[in-house]
Amino acid sequence: MKTMQDLIDLAKTKTKKTIVVAVAEDSAVMEAVEMAKTEGFVNAVLYGDERKILDVFNNLGLNSDDYEIHHVSDAKTACMQAVEHVSKNTGHFLMKGHVDTSVILKAALDKDIGLRTSRRLSHVSVIETSNYHKLLFMSDGAMNIAPNVDEKQEIIENAGIIANAIGIKTPKVGCVAAVEKVNPKMQATLDADELKKRSEKGIIKNIIVDGPFGLDNAINKEAAAHKGIQSPIAGDLDILLMPAIEAGNVFYKTMMFLANAKSASVIAGAKCPIVLTSRADSKESKFYSIALSALVADLQ
Repeated sequence: MKTMQDLIDLAKTKTKKTIVVAVAEDSAVMEAVEMAKTEGFVNAVLYGDERKILDVFNNLGLNSDDYEIHHVSDAKTACMQAVEHVSKNTGHFLMKGHVDTSVILKAALDKDIGLRTSRRLSHVSVIETSNYHKLLFMSDGAMNIAPNVDEKQEIIENAGIIANAIGIKTPKVGCVAAVEKVNPKMQATLDADELKKRSEKGIIKNIIVDGPFGLDNAINKEAAAHKGIQSPIAGDLDILLMPAIEAGNVFYKTMMFLANAKSASVIAGAKCPIVLTSRADSKESKFYSIALSALVADLQ
């Protein structure tokens, strides 16, 4: 799969899912939801202040009859009700609207009605760039600050599930570091070596993990050959595992704002995917994220 359009086309072949938006009075979010509805791969249920939602509809020229709207004036309560709705309905997934991330995540992780599982939550981005020959996954640039090696294994496994959703049966994961050799003074390289061994032993199942890689030789075969790196997956990775949140965050924003890339992102590890896009993300990125989440919801 090479482009976001490929991702959208795949979503359109699947059973229609339902997106549940918490605090839906957000113009950019509703534009993206309307795009997804128009493409035909989702229905939509909205929780939030009905008057404000209808104001958004009026400004965007949307038809409120096409949506199921639940009036909740308080943002915290809207999040709780949206999460409870998703938790009770197979094939439904959650999207953040005009609300702080901490509020919706607190609802999503509520021990009684939430979407908590035994798995770690992690943020997975899928990126289309003209400088790579297929869609490229990256994790984690938004959720896990400084994961240890066991937490990185969970991040890899979550990303693997997302990759499975778009048809990658055995994802290839490259552990990114500042250098390509194991250095006892650089924890990222030690973690990469350990994760590679876990993959080889089958502890990490159905995923090929290698590293450490510098970013250049992770995604470019010529760079890998020039540095003498003997890896069967160098230059053909599906997933970049970042060493810490700073690296992932800078990589993502560099791709978006300097490389004109396209992206879709999802929170993985919950009972269902969670669309938790940044306010700085374009409506197109939000739309692509909905399409990706609709595909992941198919696996739940």
